[in-house]
Amino acid sequence: MTPSTFPDDPTSFPDEEASFALTGPAGKLEAISNVATPAEARAGVALICHPNPVQGGTMHNKVVTMVERSLRESGLDTVRFNFRGTGTSAGSYDEGNGESEDLAAVADWARRMRPGDALWLAGFSFGSYVTIRNAVRLKAAALVSIAPPAGRFALGGIEVPQCPWLIVQGEADEVVEPQAVFEWIAGLPVRPEVVRMPETSHFFHRRLMDLRGAVKHAVQPWLPPLRRG
Repeated sequence: MTPSTFPDDPTSFPDEEASFALTGPAGKLEAISNVATPAEARAGVALICHPNPVQGGTMHNKVVTMVERSLRESGLDTVRFNFRGTGTSAGSYDEGNGESEDLAAVADWARRMRPGDALWLAGFSFGSYVTIRNAVRLKAAALVSIAPPAGRFALGGIEVPQCPWLIVQGEADEVVEPQAVFEWIAGLPVRPEVVRMPETSHFFHRRLMDLRGAVKHAVQPWLPPLRRG
């Protein structure tokens, strides 16, 4: 289903799947929002970040769209967006630094549209690096990290979030070294919930529905209350 096209910088959160641009620090950011089924809608918004654009990552990546679906089916409204220099987003790749500011701009918009809602952050690979390093700064209510790139990006010096945190890692990941991820997790002062998926590659080939189930099951106890009105 093709999202409806909305004007740039919407002044309210769209009540249907919508495509629009937000003003970011380097120019326009291409974004798509979606909403949970009204009867199941929770008072929360999840921002989902895509893998490394240098390797072709965009907000249309299958893992990103499956995580979006999982969180929306759990009752959260969602926003996914293209980092700077990706798709029609302005700017150029900045190794996670400028992308952090892109995420902050989208978070600011979401909070203005939905004041009082819980803000969740989710990311896949490079996107999980960006969300992890900004979870404390952006006061995330929960964090979902799919294949965090331990050993490829500097996760060690990041302030560890205290919010509920799920990490899903495939044990046959050919891009991110699984053992590096598990060793990084073992050294964290606060342990996240970890789902290890055997015989699962970086892009979750033939395991996307398993990923959906793992995310929905894990986040169930953390969900904000039902949306009223």
